[in-house]
Amino acid sequence: MAAYNGSSWIEEQILSILAQESVQVDLFVSVDISSDGTEGLVDALAASHQNIHVLPHGHRFGGAGPNFYRLIKDVDLTKFDYIAFSDQDDIWLPNKLIRAIEVSRNVDAYSSNVTAFWQDGRQQLIIKSQPQTSHDYLFEAAGPGCTYVLSTLLANSIKSELILNPKVSGIALHDWFIYSFARANGYRWVIDDFSGVMYRQHSHNQVGANSGINALLYRARKILSGWWLSQSSLISNAVGMAEDPFVMFWSSGTRFGYLRLALSAWSCRRRLRDKFLFMFACLLLVVVKPSIKSV
Repeated sequence: MAAYNGSSWIEEQILSILAQESVQVDLFVSVDISSDGTEGLVDALAASHQNIHVLPHGHRFGGAGPNFYRLIKDVDLTKFDYIAFSDQDDIWLPNKLIRAIEVSRNVDAYSSNVTAFWQDGRQQLIIKSQPQTSHDYLFEAAGPGCTYVLSTLLANSIKSELILNPKVSGIALHDWFIYSFARANGYRWVIDDFSGVMYRQHSHNQVGANSGINALLYRARKILSGWWLSQSSLISNAVGMAEDPFVMFWSSGTRFGYLRLALSAWSCRRRLRDKFLFMFACLLLVVVKPSIKSV
């Protein structure tokens, strides 16, 4: 669990993890320097639960991605059968982990749909289980990272990559990188149509559910500024695909490359609506032509 200023909901999240059925869980918590007492809260919970382990405090990460990278690098993963990721403000249904284990016995990684919920009582199923495509992993995650459950083999491969390749730390979204690393390196990934997470939505979500006009505008700004394709380019380099012909034709940042990418939209996203939006965004990039910065 990566935490930051999470005192409002982190205890409820942790208790839902400890209540998981038919599995033995050890929870490792890394707290970005907080101002609301999160460190003290998790320390108190760890003092009363021997399976909660808090990593040393005092680190400034500046985002969930670097915090999760710290967890992957610093925790000894070898003693566990599976590695899962948790946000600080969701609620896990009791069968969330055992369902993931049962579905992923013959694959290397698992993710799923989630149910977004708001303080006013609204709920919305966020579907991420559309069929995977040949290049979706270069442009989107497999769903929220809080649904990810990885085999120890894959998790340790990611750990090695993080240690050997410092450039990975420049990838802002850990869930996107993990999915891309797995797919690019031949690991098998299943996206389940089950929802085992109540995915809390509030004003402090770093990304949140891709729902509504505000979320659409936020992502549009990221695409048109060149940030999203810069991250795609960075991820492609990190997973060893910089010389892949598909990557090379759009990572140069030319108008012709954006046009070819627009024509490849069907292989770049999973959801039908997102395919059309991706195509439209790429056509806009032909006009705007932002630069792609690859670290």
